[in-house]
Parts: sequence; C-alpha cells; structure tokens
Amino acid sequence: MSKKTVNNNETNIGKLPNDKPVMYKLKTEGGRVNYVGVAKKGRVQDRLKEHLPGEKDYVPGAKVQIEQFDSIAEAKKKEAAVIKRTQPKHNEQGK
Repeated sequence: MSKKTVNNNETNIGKLPNDKPVMYKLKTEGGRVNYVGVAKKGRVQDRLKEHLPGEKDYVPGAKVQIEQFDSIAEAKKKEAAVIKRTQPKHNEQGK
C-alpha cells in the first residue's frame, strides 16, 4: 500500500489522502515512533489534526507517516504489530 511522510502540521496534514483507511505513526525529529494509530476512510486528516498542539489528543511529533490500506481491519492488524514491535511512548502498552 501507499506510504507518505510529511511534517506534522495542519497544512501538510491537509494534503494527505483521505480516500482509504490508514495506519499512521507520529515520529520525533530523530525518527523514533512516539505514537501509532489508525484512521477510517474520510477521517484521516481530522484524526491527525486531533494530535496537534492544543488539541484533545496531543502527541508530540515532528513528522507523520501514513500507510494506506484497503480496509480498517488491515490497518488495525498492522497497527497492533507495529505497537508490539516499537512500543511507542504515547500508546497504551499491551494493546
């Protein structure tokens, strides 16, 4: 599936595709994964904006990387594997 990485800000998030479910990673400047999540088709941009400073689910991150999937089930399966492997600081552990 398609992957894309952009700087984590409202302008760049607004340019990301919204037409498929995604798994996303919020990364530090050095490339360490701070948070992994999924977003449904049509909610990708809105969900990522919820992690920006001042928003309800703020997570620090310099970059956001998305990976598109054909179904939300596929995205959630990949999310679980990535969380298990990377153990991001801002995810609930043991998910």
